Amino acid sequence: MSAVKMTEGSVQLECCKAPLFYRQSEPASGEAKMSVLLLHGIRFTSENWLSIGTLDTLAKAGCRAVAIDLPGLGRSKAAKALAPIGELNPAGFLKEVCEQLNLSSVVLISPSLSGSYSLPFLFQHQALVRAYIPVAPICSDKFTAEQYQSVKVPTLIVYGDQDTELGELSLSNLRNLANHSVVVMKGAGHPCYLDDPDTWHKALTDFLNTL
Repeated sequence: MSAVKMTEGSVQLECCKAPLFYRQSEPASGEAKMSVLLLHGIRFTSENWLSIGTLDTLAKAGCRAVAIDLPGLGRSKAAKALAPIGELNPAGFLKEVCEQLNLSSVVLISPSLSGSYSLPFLFQHQALVRAYIPVAPICSDKFTAEQYQSVKVPTLIVYGDQDTELGELSLSNLRNLANHSVVVMKGAGHPCYLDDPDTWHKALTDFLNTL
């Protein structure tokens, strides 16, 4: 078993007026081969990625993984959300997160609510994104097919086959991305990674190995 180093901390962002909490995992020795930023849904926090073993899995796969608590949620409750729920957030938010945490060429994992953060960032800062892993994100209907087709970032679209609302809606939009593959998790609902962590981790590491 390869050793993993786990830490947690907070980062001060100009846009939020209060610290943003994060958890981090990385290989205990040697250089990480890539950086991964994990976002979360409205009922969840970075702690979910810790408890189901995603942070551990990513570090053992040789990645530096950072999971943040989004503004107004979890241990970032004091940080001010930049847009009402369901509306697009400024792309500059994740750009500043990446700058402050030294995440260059980042793999971005974005379930549900966090689509309002990740999609603007993807469209406006494509050069900063090494790969995109949306998991039934919101706000996918706020962009045109042509906008999606202009994005060349390798993308793994993941959703549970029991998520007949956001899963299918987001797929119908995200499949316009020029360079994508799809994993449908059988028997899994909206937070499909929680329903079946083993299948989630296999899909994730298989995809990262292609980058």
